[in-house]
Amino acid sequence: MYILITYDVDTVSEMGQKRLRQVARICKDYGQRVQNSVFECEVTEAQYVKLKDALSTVMDKSLDSIRFYHLNKNDNRRVVTIGKETSYNVKEAIIL
Repeated sequence: MYILITYDVDTVSEMGQKRLRQVARICKDYGQRVQNSVFECEVTEAQYVKLKDALSTVMDKSLDSIRFYHLNKNDNRRVVTIGKETSYNVKEAIIL
């Protein structure tokens, strides 16, 4: 499944800044950052459950917000970007 994750973490306190880094690190394990608080991820159902569980453990539910947008695979081909392209096609080979 193809999902878009957006998050807003309250960073007023030092603990909030730590939560922000943790949320970003977890999201990076499952996808690619396309903007500061936006990640594109292609995950299985099991990975999605683990991802949601990991994020809900880290976040403060009274202060932070994380949104998951579920997109079907055909919508992946219709993503329109204005400005600098920051993502890559995960379907193609990546040579490191």
